[in-house]
Amino acid sequence: MKLNTLFVVGVCVGTLFISCGSETAKEKQLRLTHTTLIDGDTYQFFQLVGAKVIYENDYASYVAGLANSSQAKQLAEKSKEVYGSLISGLDSLATTKQVDFPIKGAEKFVATNNVDTVAQQTSISYSDDRYIDHVQHEAAVVKDQLQRMTRNTDKDVRVFAEANLAKVTELFTLAGGKEDANTHH
Repeated sequence: MKLNTLFVVGVCVGTLFISCGSETAKEKQLRLTHTTLIDGDTYQFFQLVGAKVIYENDYASYVAGLANSSQAKQLAEKSKEVYGSLISGLDSLATTKQVDFPIKGAEKFVATNNVDTVAQQTSISYSDDRYIDHVQHEAAVVKDQLQRMTRNTDKDVRVFAEANLAKVTELFTLAGGKEDANTHH
């Protein structure tokens, strides 16, 4: 009887140690608590920029077929190029850092498929000038976040930010944004 009891206790203890191995515990913690491998500042970056790039990419695709001016069409094409590359880069970085991407609950751009409704909405809600202002504003937000991440302690995040900052700055400038002369010391 004692031998059977010792055997059962040994199996239970062995199972406990196996299930609590450092790698298994780490995987379970990440899966069950949604813990990531990044700090709060980087998490905010993923939340803000991750939500914006998908929305802006879809919005640019919509505007590329709708814009009246060549400037708005050119800006929409450049936006699609820049944000499309950011999406793939953010997706890879998010996978490495164990962050959920695309961002859950982020606003999605939805265009109306009805041609008559689109014609009515375009005369009321869409204008090339408003789109250009919108792109300038959103690019400024993304540019600011990328500038912040160039000083991040995580090397992968810093490299991503440094690699993409020039693209977003170019988009910002193309949309009419002006660089602040005091920002580059």
